[in-house]
Amino acid sequence: MENNTPMLKVTDLSISFGGLRAVDEFNVTINKGELYGLIGPNGAGKTTAFNLLTGVYKPDQGRIILDGKEITGKSNIEINKAGIARTFQNIRLFKDLTVLDNVKAGLHNSYDYSTLTGILRLPKFFKVEKEMDKRALELLKVFDLDKEASFKASNLPYGKQRKLEIARALATNPKLLLLDEPAAGMNPNETKELMETISFVRKEFDMTILLIEHDMKLVSGICERLTVLNFGRVLAEGPTQEVLKNPEVITAYLGE
Repeated sequence: MENNTPMLKVTDLSISFGGLRAVDEFNVTINKGELYGLIGPNGAGKTTAFNLLTGVYKPDQGRIILDGKEITGKSNIEINKAGIARTFQNIRLFKDLTVLDNVKAGLHNSYDYSTLTGILRLPKFFKVEKEMDKRALELLKVFDLDKEASFKASNLPYGKQRKLEIARALATNPKLLLLDEPAAGMNPNETKELMETISFVRKEFDMTILLIEHDMKLVSGICERLTVLNFGRVLAEGPTQEVLKNPEVITAYLGE
């Protein structure tokens, strides 16, 4: 029997800061394997919505259901372990660590050893580290970053830092990947390559992806459905091409 449970179902999600309703009764349903877009003007509440979904903020009201399980109000770590990983508009890598160690940082959800094992360098420590190195290199190879595994993350070109952040997020073995403006600061060639990377990740990892993006060429090229936020409220939602032709969307966002 086919499981039709949505990967993400958000109902009436809201939060206020100092009396200002930053997100107001946000609703969205994202199916498993879908590549979904969340767009809107600056200050529309998109990143705030991401922060609610990942436990950075706790909502004033509403529910968040991930793959049939309630995660509303859980901590950032609990939500990550439940299956949501994200990247950030401003890249947040461990820039003084190597490319390999950045990905290994994301693997600690799946591999574990006691503090004592680490301090004493017991056999399990070396076994786990070897397994993590292997898995991290496999992920880096997907993004063509394996040759830079020993580089400091800060020494990578900007486009490759973006890819590394996605690789690290995937290392947590998520069900849902949130990408917050991954094309920000990229030139057209880098953006084209990013589109191919996101499409590849979706197919290769059977991944459900929710994408915040201002680059309409990227959005229209890879997203099947969209929600448009404006002043924290849903302005429009539906198939991408229909939403992008909506006069209200053009006025509020595309024509700004």
